[in-house]
Amino acid sequence: MCVVGLGLIGGSLMRAAAGAGREVFGYNRSVEAVAAAKFDGFDATENLDEALRRAADLNALIVLAVPMPALPQMLDHVRQTAPLCPLTDVTSVKGAVLDEVRRADLLPNFVGGHPMAGTAHSGWSAGDAALFTGAAWVVSVDDHVDARVWSLVTQLALDCHAVVVPARSDEHDAAAAAISHLPHLFAEALAVTAGEVPLAFALAAGSFRDGTRVAATAPDLVRAMCEANADQLLPALEHGIELLTRAKKALADTGSVADLVETGHAARMRYDSFSRPEIMTTVVGTDNWRAELAAAGRAGGVIRSALPVLGNPG
Repeated sequence: MCVVGLGLIGGSLMRAAAGAGREVFGYNRSVEAVAAAKFDGFDATENLDEALRRAADLNALIVLAVPMPALPQMLDHVRQTAPLCPLTDVTSVKGAVLDEVRRADLLPNFVGGHPMAGTAHSGWSAGDAALFTGAAWVVSVDDHVDARVWSLVTQLALDCHAVVVPARSDEHDAAAAAISHLPHLFAEALAVTAGEVPLAFALAAGSFRDGTRVAATAPDLVRAMCEANADQLLPALEHGIELLTRAKKALADTGSVADLVETGHAARMRYDSFSRPEIMTTVVGTDNWRAELAAAGRAGGVIRSALPVLGNPG
C-alpha cells in the first residue's frame, strides 16, 4: 500500500500497516518528515510521482492522508499516474471528498474511509502504531462502492486493529458534525471565554482541560474539517446554540439550568451503555449489501473480522 501524507494519521497508518506485515511505502512533501521516517526504518520519499508510479506498478492500495485543501491536487496526480489503483482516504469529511473524487473521474475504484482517532499533535513524530487500536473506522458504503475495493479498505482497518463502521458519506458527515466538528468549535469558545477571565487559567483543572483538549489542534486542520463540512455543521451548530440560549433564558427567568443538565446527562449515560453488536451475516457483493451494511452501522453495528465476499471462496 502507498500512503500519501505522513503526518499524524498517515504516519500512524504506515506504522500500523507495517506492524501487521503489510508492504507499505509512502510520500510526504516535507524532506524533514521523509528523513525522519527513513531514520525510523520506513520506506518513504518526497517524490510524489515516484511513489505513485510504484503504486501503479504494484496495483497498490493508495491511501490519501492529506488535509482537505490538498486533496484536489493529489487526486490530479493519482489520475495522471495511477488511475486504476484502489483508492481510499482518511479525511474527516466524506461528502466533500466524494465530490472531489468524482470530479477527478476516480470514483469506480474509490471507497471513503475515516478512522475516528487522533490527538492534538501533528507530524510524523506524533505518529503511533497503536493509534487505531479499538477505534471506530468508517468505511463508506455509498451506491458506487465496489465490493472488492471495499473489502480491501475494510481489511486495512482491521489490520490496524480498528473496528469498522459501515456508513453512507452523508450520514457520516452529519454524525461527524455532532461528535467531532461541533466539539472543536465549542472547545475553542470555552478556551476563548476562559482566556478573558484573569483568574481562570490559574484555577483551571480537569473540566477545563477535558473540555478544551481539542482546541490545542493546529488551527488550519480544524478549519479544514469544519469548513469542508459546513452543510452538516451549520444545523448542528444552530441546534447547539439553541440549547445554550434556552439554558440562558431559563437561568435568567427561573434561576435553573436543570433542563439542559438533566437532558445532557441522560444522553451521556445512553452513550456509555450504547451496544455495538458485531456485523457477521452480510455477504459483500450480494444484492442490497451496501444498504444492509449502512442500516447495521446506523444501529451501532461494527465489523471485527472480514466479511465473506460473493464469488470469493476464501
